[in-house]
Amino acid sequence: MARILVQEAGFDVAAETQALQADRTDVGGIASFLGVCRSDDGLAALVLEHYPGMTERALAGIAAQAEARWPLTGCTIIHRIGRMLPGDPIVLVLTASAHRTAALESCAFLIDWLKTGAPFWKREEFADGRERWVEAKPEDEAAAQRW
Repeated sequence: MARILVQEAGFDVAAETQALQADRTDVGGIASFLGVCRSDDGLAALVLEHYPGMTERALAGIAAQAEARWPLTGCTIIHRIGRMLPGDPIVLVLTASAHRTAALESCAFLIDWLKTGAPFWKREEFADGRERWVEAKPEDEAAAQRW
């Protein structure tokens, strides 16, 4: 069963990784993805909004697909909401399996699907006062469809 968190607070990557393998001897590999807020084109902040309940269910559904496709021994998805500054961590995906291929492939699958299938609304705030909502990118859609 995947551990899914949607929260404003930051997270500790090392502690989350340790928790995923604690007291287990069947974990041969843990794959991770850490998404961080960039500062492209003068971006001052990224604001993430969500609909509580709906978002967690969508993330759990995506995680369930990964668990059905790969022999995972653990899965953690933490996605932050609220106002992020450049350099702030936004999302953490951890997958554990007895073998590296399953861990790596499932981690890539999850982040590709989170980019397109997770109901978050993202607004960019720029240093010059401009704001804009982030639209889905064709390359993100294509990455999800490869699975």
